[in-house]
Amino acid sequence: MNNVFIIQMVNIKNKQEIEVMREGCKKTAQIVEELGKNVKPGVNTLEIDEFAEKLILNMGGTPAFKGYGKESGYPFPATICASINNEVVHGIPKKDRILQEGDIFKIDTGMIYNGMFTDMTRAFAVGKISDEKKKIISVAKGAFYAGLEKIRPDGFLSDYSKAVQKYVEKNGFSVVRDLTSHGIGKNLHESPQILNFYHKGYQNLRLQAGMTFALEPIINAGSPEIITGKDGWTLETMDGSLSGHWENTILITENGTEILTLP
Repeated sequence: MNNVFIIQMVNIKNKQEIEVMREGCKKTAQIVEELGKNVKPGVNTLEIDEFAEKLILNMGGTPAFKGYGKESGYPFPATICASINNEVVHGIPKKDRILQEGDIFKIDTGMIYNGMFTDMTRAFAVGKISDEKKKIISVAKGAFYAGLEKIRPDGFLSDYSKAVQKYVEKNGFSVVRDLTSHGIGKNLHESPQILNFYHKGYQNLRLQAGMTFALEPIINAGSPEIITGKDGWTLETMDGSLSGHWENTILITENGTEILTLP
């Protein structure tokens, strides 16, 4: 089969847009850091969601996720995606969803700040966790950095995809195929669609300074297959295995990259 290259039109951000994203992302990282201090056994996920919305509004932003997908008639109802253990992404915060000792809890959130979007995810240990759970958090984070090393001006997205997949599989986990990293800026999801695994001929996109991406390797301890839960939003591992997630909004600079979502 001949290679099929998909040409993706990517927005290059100007200096003003970059500065707005830089400021908004820093605030988002500060918010997630504060949320992490509240990740404890006995806390319900709705409490953390309400705190997140309060912090975002106090920082001068508005929640990026709340109301997302309204055109479908079933908008996302919360400020954070609250995903526990085998829940991959898009978990809905609930009062009766109580964090338990030994859980891993993934907080995915973002905000609209002066017209530009931010997006990031962190995985937190709830009390003492097993070695397997420690490893999946570590590998999800490591996969982000393994991929980031390949992001640079005049590089190709396929190099990112190869690096993430190689790192994850070397450590005994699988990469979720049905979810991707993505461009970000004036919209939460922009081109390009960025695979976290290599697909021959798909990502022949040459990278340029001024591009901004939300890089988010999503990995499973077992099969990469996922299913949609009963609430219509939460995605779960098909085999019930653990899932890990780590995400940052990044900027491609003239010399390399800058992680914007750091406090």
